Amino acid sequence: MTKEEIFTAFHDIGLVPVVKIDDAEKAVPLAKALIDGGIPCAEITFRTDAAEEAIKKVTKAYPEMLVGAGTVINPKLAEKAVAAGAKFIVSAGFNRETVEWCLSHNIPVVPGVCTPSEIELGLSMGLDVLKFFPAEASGGVGMLKNFAGPFAQVKFMTTGGININNLQDYAKTSNVLAIGGSWMVNADLINNEKWDEITALCEDARLKLQGFKLVHVGINLADEAAAAGAAEEFAKFGMAINNGNSSIFMDKEIELMKKPGLGKNGHLAVRCNDIERAIYFLKDKGFTVNEETVKRDAKGKIKVCYLNEEVGGFAVHLVK
Repeated sequence: MTKEEIFTAFHDIGLVPVVKIDDAEKAVPLAKALIDGGIPCAEITFRTDAAEEAIKKVTKAYPEMLVGAGTVINPKLAEKAVAAGAKFIVSAGFNRETVEWCLSHNIPVVPGVCTPSEIELGLSMGLDVLKFFPAEASGGVGMLKNFAGPFAQVKFMTTGGININNLQDYAKTSNVLAIGGSWMVNADLINNEKWDEITALCEDARLKLQGFKLVHVGINLADEAAAAGAAEEFAKFGMAINNGNSSIFMDKEIELMKKPGLGKNGHLAVRCNDIERAIYFLKDKGFTVNEETVKRDAKGKIKVCYLNEEVGGFAVHLVK
């Protein structure tokens, strides 16, 4: 995989399990648990002697899995990790020698930063993806929003103090590329071989990451007169009539279409944190994008689209 493909995968998957493993024999069933949970990605940290062998075993058993090495604190460890099959390198801090080795060998590297000076160092070496660590202790989402102004070109992998309870806060932050964490793969779960529990935690985290929320229901009416008549009925429940060119909104929750739109009965507008990431997630659930409905913002990001498949006679309309 190229660097661009790896960083795109980070974004689409959205989660990078940070693995500390003591027994390399447990690496392959752990990888299967992650894949079954919808996260074909892992950062295996060099915090134990088992890391190198664990990377070898996983990359051999699941060559399609995106496996990297973490806690890589010097070039020798980077060389060892890559020889074992690691596709990317992550470090807690910024070691210039390690970064230079990775760049010279065309290996994607994500060094850790938590200050503007470290970010500028990364930019000076041609890096625009950096690890924000330790995230919570370094100011969390608030600090990331401050970084977004002077460093608009930088995306961050965030790790440190993130769990299922604050995952959404980071997922909503525009300069976060992916979120790393160990709560899905903590040592007790691995050591006790609780693979089903790991899979369930991954599934839960993936769903939480999307931030799906129903924002309004669109109802297809035959014509403008039918929409106006329905509006008068809804108004009896105290809902305000907001008349537009193609539809009438009742408050913000119901949209009455002045002519039939997509969907047998209408559409469901569902908000998510990131539409591209949501599309990747929903692909596993059997949904596909109606390419004719895709609209993008000035940066090329999808800001709205419909899915091809209906739910209960309603088209699904993704919005950010």
